[in-house]
Amino acid sequence: MAFSLDRFDLDAFVAATLAEDLGGVGDITSAAVIPADARFDGVMDSRDAITVAGLEIAAAFFRTLDPGVSIELLAADGDRVAAGTDLMRLSGSARAMLTAERSALNTVQHLSGIATLTRSYADAIAGTGAILLDTRKTIPGLRVLEKYATRMGGATNHRMGLWDAAMIKDNHVAVAGSVGEAVRRAAAAGIASIIVEVDRIAQIEPALAAGATHLLLDNMAPPMLREAVALVAGRVPTEASGGVRLDTIRAIAETGVTYVSAGRLTQSAPAADIGLDFAAAAQ
Repeated sequence: MAFSLDRFDLDAFVAATLAEDLGGVGDITSAAVIPADARFDGVMDSRDAITVAGLEIAAAFFRTLDPGVSIELLAADGDRVAAGTDLMRLSGSARAMLTAERSALNTVQHLSGIATLTRSYADAIAGTGAILLDTRKTIPGLRVLEKYATRMGGATNHRMGLWDAAMIKDNHVAVAGSVGEAVRRAAAAGIASIIVEVDRIAQIEPALAAGATHLLLDNMAPPMLREAVALVAGRVPTEASGGVRLDTIRAIAETGVTYVSAGRLTQSAPAADIGLDFAAAAQ
């Protein structure tokens, strides 16, 4: 079954990425140095222990430039692999593989880096009952891919964009005049999912009375989070956000919140160390 994601056009992504790299001219190095009929075998491997994400997307770059390339995937997205693990074996046109190499590696390194960091956060709250969420803090144009990577690392996607849920934040409240008024306006507009950011205990009851369906408890320390969770008493899901780091997330999750969201999953993930080593094909 071909790789697909909702609201993501793989062919268009690959074409645009390659076009950016080729600049309308082409790979002048490979054209000058590599004979047109040369063939290479290659192995993509991880130099560190990682959680894999983006292998099928990486493979699409090679297939686009060489439809006859032979590709064997040796791991699957979501797999945890040890350092030194082979991820993909491929054999095809040397020019095509060398031209596609950087675009393919950039993609799988970035997505696997996000999945790996996400997995560390998910592991940190294992057993607490809290669910890890990502955020909209993504690189423009890459949101669908980055949120896919967080899923591979064990997170659940928060809203995908401005279109699939209302999120009333402090600036909305400031313009509307109050938390209650902002929520009432969203409810009157017929919005089913109304997430409301509150940073004080006193805002909770007005938000709930006006129709909030989800409370985002912003930058609250664990003692205040426990107080908020007790006050909400299960009427709506609660989400802790702000100040969430790997060293703080466990204490936050143990307060009883339904969710913990962390922008760092996508904002701060380093690229995974993944390489592609080529060797001349056997004659």
